[in-house]
Amino acid sequence: MFGYQRSKNTYTPGSVTPFKLSRSKIELFERCPRCFYLDRRYGIGQPPPAPYTLNSAVDGLLKKEFDAHRAAATRHPLQEHYNIDAVPYDHKDIGSWRENFEGVRTHHRPTNFIVFGAVDDVWQNTGGELHVVDYKATAKDSEISLDADWQIGYKRQVEIYQWLLRQNGHSVSDTAYFVYVNGRKDKQAFDGKLEFDVHLLPYQGSADWVEGALVRIKKLLESDTLPDSSPECEYCQYSRYRRQAEG
Repeated sequence: MFGYQRSKNTYTPGSVTPFKLSRSKIELFERCPRCFYLDRRYGIGQPPPAPYTLNSAVDGLLKKEFDAHRAAATRHPLQEHYNIDAVPYDHKDIGSWRENFEGVRTHHRPTNFIVFGAVDDVWQNTGGELHVVDYKATAKDSEISLDADWQIGYKRQVEIYQWLLRQNGHSVSDTAYFVYVNGRKDKQAFDGKLEFDVHLLPYQGSADWVEGALVRIKKLLESDTLPDSSPECEYCQYSRYRRQAEG
């Protein structure tokens, strides 16, 4: 159904060529060092999820909305509603910053990694500071928040973007924003449309962990020892149980 191909972007110990390391691969390292090692050293990645086409459509429409206000240098109604002292940042590189496999990038010389990640949006306040903005879409009855344990990945995501923008010389606020849209399920009928409630959630990030993570990643990739898996890694659990069942 979904084709699987081994990754070609694998790490060669001792290489002097800068190695590309995406935001998502840093997150993979944080979630499970074993899966990360198999992915970046041997090209054996986790099976890909089904495409999030509905989420991608929401992202695209939100970007169009904010881009209209970016061009006019005006606040979006959501920013006005939440009294956010910022407008969408009009920068010549905003297009490439949001492009997958391009993104905001920097050469981290201590590890020789080209670190990159594609942001959803960047806002600028009247003091000149930038705010990282990420779009999220869901459909649930419970309160929209960032309190679930699994949402630590969302928080690390915006913190890496904050770090990347600072590496490029920008003044970046610790306050990031999540534009969180929630599909409404209380309507009487679908009628060919899905309605959303839109929430804006601020988050005080800290990117202090990123440098240390990159150093640990470098050390791991230079090693020939397969690391332990994370106890919470469902992929490793599946692999272990399958091996046991197969004898």
